[in-house]
Amino acid sequence: MKVLVLVKRVVDYNVKVRVKADGSGVDIANAKMSMNPFDEIAVEEAVRLKEAGIASEVIAVSAGIANCQETLRTALALGADRAILIETDTQLQPLAIAKLLKAICAKEQPQLVLCGKQAIDDDANQTGQMLAALMNWPQATFASNVIVANGTLTVTREIDGGLETIEITLPAVVTTDLRLNEPRYATLPNIMKSKKKPLETTTPQALGVDVTPRLTTLNMAEPPKRAAGVMVADVAELVAKLRNEGVIA
Repeated sequence: MKVLVLVKRVVDYNVKVRVKADGSGVDIANAKMSMNPFDEIAVEEAVRLKEAGIASEVIAVSAGIANCQETLRTALALGADRAILIETDTQLQPLAIAKLLKAICAKEQPQLVLCGKQAIDDDANQTGQMLAALMNWPQATFASNVIVANGTLTVTREIDGGLETIEITLPAVVTTDLRLNEPRYATLPNIMKSKKKPLETTTPQALGVDVTPRLTTLNMAEPPKRAAGVMVADVAELVAKLRNEGVIA
């Protein structure tokens, strides 16, 4: 079984994100970049499937600028066999990425596509679902447990009311949740080996996909700062403040 795993280059989760002064977007100049944490979980799950003898090959795919090669090399160091970069300077939106991935799936013919449930930069939570719709494949989102057997997937999903277990047939798209696994660290020997693993580069034009943005960001602003707390003498003063400030009737 061939597994395609999607990875995205995002601002590291430890970095405090700043909005540009003109409100046009997020300032990523000199910011530390890393693999989207949910995609790390997807890579780990794909590698575990290979180690269990279920997957025969793990292919990491990313789309974006040339620096995304660093993210793909990280995926290779974690255990992926080869990587594909769809290189473009255009700001990619979920539907465009899904169309690019559809073209890659048509070429590679994977039986399973794994990706993080969302990226921590835009929190769109759309790409996996859109890819499944374009491919007309079953999908299982927010997976916290995946069992592969006899050409089917038994997936436990995180839902608002608890857990839901479903069974879908392959090929399929699965988006990963936090509790699916704990990603491993890339060891130095594997980091060195990753430099020799194949990394193919292509473009949206070569894949025949139009990635022109369909949405325009009008303005971006940081959330308002929380007001400082105040000390009150007793419950009566607390109730008075809540009433006078419109919190309670």
